[in-house]
Amino acid sequence: MASPPDRANLIVGTDMPVRSWADRMLPLSARPYARLMRLDRPIGTWLLLFPGWWSVALAFDTLRWRWDSLGWFLWLMALFGVGALLMRGAGCTWNDIIDRDFDARVERTRSRPIPSGQISVRQALLFMALQMSIALAILLQFNRFAVGVGAFSLVVVFIYPLMKRWTYWPQIVLGMAFNWGALLGWAAVRGDLDWTPVFLYVAGIFWTLGYDTIYAHQDKGDDILIGIKSTALKLRDRTRPLLWGFYTLALTLIAAAGWSDGLGLFFWIGLGLGALQLAWQAGRVNIDDPADCLRKFKSNRVFGWCLLLGLLTELVR
Repeated sequence: MASPPDRANLIVGTDMPVRSWADRMLPLSARPYARLMRLDRPIGTWLLLFPGWWSVALAFDTLRWRWDSLGWFLWLMALFGVGALLMRGAGCTWNDIIDRDFDARVERTRSRPIPSGQISVRQALLFMALQMSIALAILLQFNRFAVGVGAFSLVVVFIYPLMKRWTYWPQIVLGMAFNWGALLGWAAVRGDLDWTPVFLYVAGIFWTLGYDTIYAHQDKGDDILIGIKSTALKLRDRTRPLLWGFYTLALTLIAAAGWSDGLGLFFWIGLGLGALQLAWQAGRVNIDDPADCLRKFKSNRVFGWCLLLGLLTELVR
């Protein structure tokens, strides 16, 4: 199969770069592990990280920001950055262990390290344990309440790969896992939870439901053949109108979080720019073109930055 023009940098038929920075900079023995934790494809780390960063910024705003808090703020943002990288890597490792037989039968995933034989299941399990051990060390830097909140996320992380066998809505469970940072960020700063992070968390679930439905349309042909379920197969031609619905609910709930936190103009500007980005996705995505689905999925990083910059500007105004 020929690569579409905008996929010229990918291994034909897969989502793996031909020669990423990891291939250029890491020793040969480390490269399969970098691919296993998706270091060569950082979009998933960004999507996991943004809800945590949003929540930290929201929580600091409630504390009436002072510049002598800058060190603590940057320290928390850095911890969330490294934690997101590790937990995304551990989650991908676990997902690939559970899905190794399916991945071997799907064109886009057949070259991943486990189904291709570059890494054994035992090696993958040990690597996952290493990642989670470091992530735990990061989690223990937070207050006790936040540690408890973070620990509960493991339940969702571990059951997600199984959901696609049982339900057409595994993206909801993915959203629950990927947006846990919306709860954890607030808890790490405030040591409690209230409606503001809950609004943000539920908003993130609808955001994920939208972008991962777009992503799932890449594999719908293979998924039908091997019996995997997804919202792409459930919604089919109804995807576009329901994307509008998912993203509208996400924006409404983010607005509710901002309103409950008493945020001002800069937050609403950031949210407005983000709304335009989501509208572009929903209005322009071609669900029958895998390359376009991948482009629209990756574009959610822009939405994340729009909202974060609005929150940061509001924080220091």
